[in-house]
Amino acid sequence: MAARLSENRLVSLPLSRIRVIMKSSPEVSSINQDALFLTAKATELFVQYLASYSYKHGRGKEKNALTYTDLSHTAEECETFQFLADILPKKILASKYLKMLEKEKRDGEVGEGHEEDEEEEEEDEAVGDSVGS
Repeated sequence: MAARLSENRLVSLPLSRIRVIMKSSPEVSSINQDALFLTAKATELFVQYLASYSYKHGRGKEKNALTYTDLSHTAEECETFQFLADILPKKILASKYLKMLEKEKRDGEVGEGHEEDEEEEEEDEAVGDSVGS
């Protein structure tokens, strides 16, 4: 019991929540106390490193605050944190996002039509070759 209380003081994250997250994986049947503690500590250290790196390399120093923009910039620019780019995307206005979707849709339709034209040209060439021989 005393060991468990001392472990709880060494981590800030709630072990019960981490246990729930770990058990949500179908591959996990039981969780050892040591594994739970080490996962909590590793997560805590990772979050601290992400926050301090983002603060140092972002605009946090100017404002004396860490912002979402700092975190998303770190996820996008730093190779170590690029796996977080989908989780921490840069914020954009909804209107810009809708314009991007429209442009992608138009580009996709134009690209598809172009591919069909190329296929028709190849078929015409093949037919022309067989007629000519």
